[in-house]
Amino acid sequence: MIIGIQPSKDSFSDRWIDYCEKTHIHWNPVNCYKSNIIEQLSGCDALMWHFSQNSPKAILFAKQLIYSLETCGKKVFPNFHTCWHFDDKVGQKYLLETISAPLVSTWVFYNKNEAFEWAEKTGFPKVFKLRSGASSQNVRLVKTRQQAIKLISKSFGHGFPAYDPADSLKERWRLYRLDKTNFRDLLEGVARFAIPPPYAKVRGHERGYIYFQEFIADNDSDVRVIVIGDKAFAIKRMVRENDFRASGSGNILYDRSLFDENTIRLSFTMARKLKVQCVAFDFVYQGNQPLVVEISYGFSPAGYFSCPGYWDGEMNWHEGKFDPYGWMVENLISSIQYKT
Repeated sequence: MIIGIQPSKDSFSDRWIDYCEKTHIHWNPVNCYKSNIIEQLSGCDALMWHFSQNSPKAILFAKQLIYSLETCGKKVFPNFHTCWHFDDKVGQKYLLETISAPLVSTWVFYNKNEAFEWAEKTGFPKVFKLRSGASSQNVRLVKTRQQAIKLISKSFGHGFPAYDPADSLKERWRLYRLDKTNFRDLLEGVARFAIPPPYAKVRGHERGYIYFQEFIADNDSDVRVIVIGDKAFAIKRMVRENDFRASGSGNILYDRSLFDENTIRLSFTMARKLKVQCVAFDFVYQGNQPLVVEISYGFSPAGYFSCPGYWDGEMNWHEGKFDPYGWMVENLISSIQYKT
């Protein structure tokens, strides 16, 4: 058995490779960006590729390649069930509604006049989002009807760039003051006013739709639960100072007592319905009711090193360090063996 792995910076790939080396699993490096990737994989039983929403090349073809490989019977991580909705909040809305997930009330409009009519009747505040963006990028709190009308007009006019340099610089400055980034990163944020990141050039402007979510008040944090196969772990992310956004804040809590086990059970249930290999659910709470904000298959490994343990599918708690990236490899191997 041979697994093809796409080595990528700031991804899961180094951890997959390390696990394969330690457990004597055969793997080959492959280059998904070459035209002959199908030929490269001819001797492999599977492909593992942690692609990023910020890769200007992966944006163009990653999901198409994964679907094509699955069509011919090749096993992949992430598979199409797991990744087609990645970095696509519009797609996630429809997907979560089809499984009756407790999704935060979400509205998407493709007609300007319909959006205006909704804005005249609804209450505020609401949360405006673009369909793409991680770590709270492209997310705004809309406090008034007038603000909503301006956003709708812009959405059906010139649209929004995929990258907001002003918001990015503000975030870099926040992290710099907290000693969580360096001066070079801050300078890069200034340079981005003149030179957008490559992925933003590929994406162009977001236009022709408008997306709003209900603002769920009285949350000083969100909870992220990651389910990989029959195992789950969680973190609690505190909101930024004088802000409502928790994703990307860098202020993370880990103690097991912080997590409601009903939320963990719900996460297992939704993951099974979605037929995903790996999924991160972001929750806020309305009273005691967990509500899903959005989902993702990818996450930044650095934020999870301090997790004290994990739950299995029977809700048993396993104390101690664990290797979620090894789980990904083992689950993929199990699917190959099951197929055989």
